[in-house]
Amino acid sequence: MSKRLFRVYRAVGLALAVVSLVACSTASAVRPIPVSQASSISNDDQTFIELREAARNNDPARAAQLAAMIPDYPAPSYLEYFQIKPQLFDGQGHARVDAPDQPVLAFLDKYDGTAIGDRMRNDYLTVLGARHDWRNFDLQYPRFVLNDDTQVKCYALESRAAHGENVADAARALLVEPRYYGDGCVDLVTALGANRQFSADDIWFQIRLAYEQNLTTTGSRLADALGDQRPDPTVLDQAVNAPPLLLARGIGPDAASHQLALLAITRMARNDPAMAAATFATVAPQLTSPERAIGWGTIGYQGAQKQMPGAVDWYRLSANAPLSVPAYEWRVRAALLAGDWTMVRWSVEQMPSSLRSQPAWVYWHARAVKAAGDTVTANQEFEQIAHNYNFYGQLAMEELGQKITVPPKTPVTDAEVQAAAATPGFALAQRFYGLNLRLEGNREWNWQLRNMSDRQLLAVAEYARRIELYDRTVNTADRTKAEHDFSLRYLSPFKDIVERDAQTNGLDVEWAYGLIRQESRFIINAHSDVGAGGLMQLMPATAQLVAKKIGLGPISREQMNDIDTNILLGTNYLSMIYNQFDDSAVLATAGYNAGPGRPRAWRSALQHPVEGAIFAETIPFTETRDYVKNVLSNTVYYAALFEGRPQSLKARLGYIAP
Repeated sequence: MSKRLFRVYRAVGLALAVVSLVACSTASAVRPIPVSQASSISNDDQTFIELREAARNNDPARAAQLAAMIPDYPAPSYLEYFQIKPQLFDGQGHARVDAPDQPVLAFLDKYDGTAIGDRMRNDYLTVLGARHDWRNFDLQYPRFVLNDDTQVKCYALESRAAHGENVADAARALLVEPRYYGDGCVDLVTALGANRQFSADDIWFQIRLAYEQNLTTTGSRLADALGDQRPDPTVLDQAVNAPPLLLARGIGPDAASHQLALLAITRMARNDPAMAAATFATVAPQLTSPERAIGWGTIGYQGAQKQMPGAVDWYRLSANAPLSVPAYEWRVRAALLAGDWTMVRWSVEQMPSSLRSQPAWVYWHARAVKAAGDTVTANQEFEQIAHNYNFYGQLAMEELGQKITVPPKTPVTDAEVQAAAATPGFALAQRFYGLNLRLEGNREWNWQLRNMSDRQLLAVAEYARRIELYDRTVNTADRTKAEHDFSLRYLSPFKDIVERDAQTNGLDVEWAYGLIRQESRFIINAHSDVGAGGLMQLMPATAQLVAKKIGLGPISREQMNDIDTNILLGTNYLSMIYNQFDDSAVLATAGYNAGPGRPRAWRSALQHPVEGAIFAETIPFTETRDYVKNVLSNTVYYAALFEGRPQSLKARLGYIAP
């Protein structure tokens, strides 16, 4: 329900934006959309939107045609960018090594220091990396401000390697998420294999990583990085697509045969972990001890995701194995479900340091240390994360014997808010929001926040609240480090409606707000890419079902997204699920996101009662797992704000019994 949202900002926000904003600099000059156009865009606006789509589709001819129709469109930097970008990439999104340089360099010179200038530099670095033009790449890379593209980071490492530097350790640390690799990271693995910085084992690890996540195209391309050590294509295809047949032939004594067997087990485990375990038990004696641990690790990972009781035992055989990030995480989760705190501890300790330092694993490691009787060390670890305003920070706070409160409010003046309103990029952001171009709007808005102090961020958040850009209010206030305003971070608009419907349905108003904040960030016409809509992100079929049950009868899509109706339906639906799950906020929140059938199945798979925090941590769906944690963490802060007294997250989480 809370997948990538497509949000339409209300006309009143745009009207206030027009009144509040001052003129922009020449480089990024833009006129906010007048209020008269806020609800119906002009022909030029529609042409601009089509231009954007042509650029996204890398269609340079169409982009040039459309741009010629609106030469004076009041967002000149984007008008130029959308014409140049499709010249840099082909229809499949691969960088063109023959892309023109002059238009890019002229653009970078003209718009350097802007959000879209940084986006262009990102694109150009991809082209330079694909060319292996390391001289120009090295000139541009230090000027890439956001530096948030894994593919470009891979090219940066490849450039360093081309200059003779050993980057193997840095590459291993970077190459953990194959879905972000693109051409650049496949190229890096190939280059490191060719210059012997990566061993064949390193490359096979990357191949298994891709296939474990079912990224078969990436896996196949990574196999090419083996060069003359690449196995026969027929044998490789059998390991990937018919693994039982390959394993039935037995495992040869050579290293490649061992690696093919591990790949075959990786593929088998995705479909049937139990069959993979039975098969692996028969062939494992032919492998080395480290290889056996790798095989059991991937089987344990797939079994744990499917909540199979045997997963924890398979995982116990994986000690000291190099695993994927999700496999490391699920080993801890399997141990939590089994109540094996000793295994929780060593599983966290065997994670790479960058993963182990994440709040979730600091918390669970501290719990394991505490379970072993070392309260002093455990408390030191809880203190490392207790200052974090999130699910695990709250849990750590309670482990230290303290309840959850909100920090003191840092007020900002009207003068500071007016100064925030004058930030040039916000006008451009709001033009894009008015056109429903959310990606571009957020890019421009967030670019302005990069170097702001906490007080400046709070002034921007308050400005966003006044013009009713509520998600920008929340997201901007959420960035502060030392000075805070939780009434902005945990905004509560439409309070009369939310309170009325929550109380009518027997729900805590703070829970309703915690859910709305996660679902839609209070954007009235929010739409997800699966069809959910409104503040409470109801699927149409669910909305019709609830409307029928409460006597509203059939409702239109427009009615479903109306504030009053949407909150009425959403709170009724949440109440219905809550009653189905014995008043468990954890199960009901999971059911709201994933449908009530799934948490019912997850609960039935439990072998014994578990803490609500453990149940939340071990939800198989990543989206739902994060959703439950965020909603209930939100709920506790809303309760602290509304009730003015310390709160307990653990009390809300409770225990979940089979």
